[in-house]
Amino acid sequence: MSGWNEKAIPDQSGRVAVVTGANSGIGYVTARELARRGARVLLACRSEARGAGAGERLVAEVPGAAVQFARLDLGDLSSVREFAAAYPYDRLDLLINNAGVMALPYGTTADGFETQFGTNHLGHFALTGLLLPTLLETPAARVVTVSSTAHALANIDIDDLNSERRYRRWVAYARSKTANLLFVHELARRLAAHGSDVVAAAAHPGYAATNLQTAGPKMAGRRAAERFMRVGNRFFAQSADAGALPTLYAATAPDVPPDSFTGPSLAGWRGSPAPSWRAPWTRDDRAASLLWAASEELTEVTYDALKV
Repeated sequence: MSGWNEKAIPDQSGRVAVVTGANSGIGYVTARELARRGARVLLACRSEARGAGAGERLVAEVPGAAVQFARLDLGDLSSVREFAAAYPYDRLDLLINNAGVMALPYGTTADGFETQFGTNHLGHFALTGLLLPTLLETPAARVVTVSSTAHALANIDIDDLNSERRYRRWVAYARSKTANLLFVHELARRLAAHGSDVVAAAAHPGYAATNLQTAGPKMAGRRAAERFMRVGNRFFAQSADAGALPTLYAATAPDVPPDSFTGPSLAGWRGSPAPSWRAPWTRDDRAASLLWAASEELTEVTYDALKV
């Protein structure tokens, strides 16, 4: 992995990728570099204006890129179902579960779930399950879910997944990122049990300068915190281009192990992609199984092809 960068991405011609949250940040960079290597990329974004604008910008940067926008609001399961039902291709080589929200004031999704858990985990759980038949029919497909080193701040509370007892924005974020890793762990186990060659892996960007850091303080009207985040992004964070490298590695590099977690090499902060430390609770089989069952119940999306 040493020195791996976007120039090492293998040819992606003939492959199809879905990237959630592709209108900005590491999602946009991921979509752009996959398209640059020849993939047909579906930009799955909540805002039609921002998604369409990202598509225009991407084609300007990569002339001839095969990109298309499709609306997807991960905080609304009806939108997730509409996206999956309208999926226009007969193959899906790469599903990049990238979109997310961070440290927001308390709120709920359209379906009544705590916003961070509902968007970061349940939305992607439902999306992956609904697209699973196409993934299984595509040779050597991959599902890459973007987590965070912040998962180390908190394990999930299986009895309070929606933070109804007490809400702390950073704890809720950490729990949603732990949920991402438990999802990958259980998905990888089920795929292996069924003899599938689909690879489920996780990645994180380290500290990358995107609008994710400032969205929460801005929403809460916390101007000092918003300024603090902007200063951090300017002086300490790596670029979104660098932050996307672990995702791109997990999506395209040869021999990426199932249930792996790729991040920046230098203390998980910045640098070229490398295996990343993860909290032991993210490989807890019982917790992963319980979260899976709860997620199926909450979303009403069942992974029938991977029943155990």
